[in-house]
Amino acid sequence: MKKTARETKREGRIVNVSSEEHRFAYSEGIRFDRLNDEEGYSRRAAYGQSKLANILHANELARRLKEDGAEITANSLHPGTITTNLFRNLGVFEGVASTVGKYFFKNIPQGASTSCYLALHPQVKGISGEYFWDNNLAKPSSRAADTDLSRKLWDFSMDLIK
Repeated sequence: MKKTARETKREGRIVNVSSEEHRFAYSEGIRFDRLNDEEGYSRRAAYGQSKLANILHANELARRLKEDGAEITANSLHPGTITTNLFRNLGVFEGVASTVGKYFFKNIPQGASTSCYLALHPQVKGISGEYFWDNNLAKPSSRAADTDLSRKLWDFSMDLIK
């Protein structure tokens, strides 16, 4: 991406889909020492942890790209609550979500709007390391804005793939 952005003189854009559920991650944020620990596992907190990691990754990537002088932005977003099959494993709630959700939740094109906005719209040119919701800047949790935590996640991830 760096080479392409440099050669074409066009900004590259990286978009991480997260969720407002990042606010419901485990109390420590990312359980670095307990990633596969079944004791104390919570489906909601684990999902929140994964979405928190998406924001932290985008923030750290944005910082590193800027430091490198790359013409590439990295942002994260909450797409909204969308009528998809995400609720498929929640039993009775699935039926309620599918039936009632179409009146209150976003449809798939509406849910894709902020992703498309961040990937394509000239208004976000040069904006990097931010969190968006409904095509607007939004404020993530304080944990999601923690630069020490984003660096720790980056280093932890790099150690895993060595």
